[in-house]
Amino acid sequence: MSMKQETTGRLGAITSVPRSAELAALVLRLGLGAVFLAHAAAKVFVFTLPGTVAFFTSSGFPGWTAYPVFLAELLGGAALVAGFKTRLVALALLPVMAGALLVHLPSGWMFTSPGGGWEYVAFLMVTLLAQALLGDGAFAAGQRQRG
Repeated sequence: MSMKQETTGRLGAITSVPRSAELAALVLRLGLGAVFLAHAAAKVFVFTLPGTVAFFTSSGFPGWTAYPVFLAELLGGAALVAGFKTRLVALALLPVMAGALLVHLPSGWMFTSPGGGWEYVAFLMVTLLAQALLGDGAFAAGQRQRG
């Protein structure tokens, strides 16, 4: 089943126009990608990588795990923005978010709680799962142009 609808242009030529489901997947993909890129940037520019290592250690994780998490957020965010291997990337980011969920569970539901609650992390997990189910959406890297 094609994810594009065909319409007739001014001169009768058939053109491909992304359908609303494709555009919705694109918007979700860009939003998720931006969030993960922002989280990776915060680990470098706000908290610093040594500060992130210290936070991971204080949260019960081995300090070295801060580095693969940083790389997952950076590369995963970039891949989502580009639409590269979207389903795989969204699924690969779920364990990262599961770790974050463990950190935030004791703080309660709302992310505005001291220590940050878990609803934001849970929401990101749900949106990653939705992205994995939806796929790339419009304007993804490696999409073949029709027509």
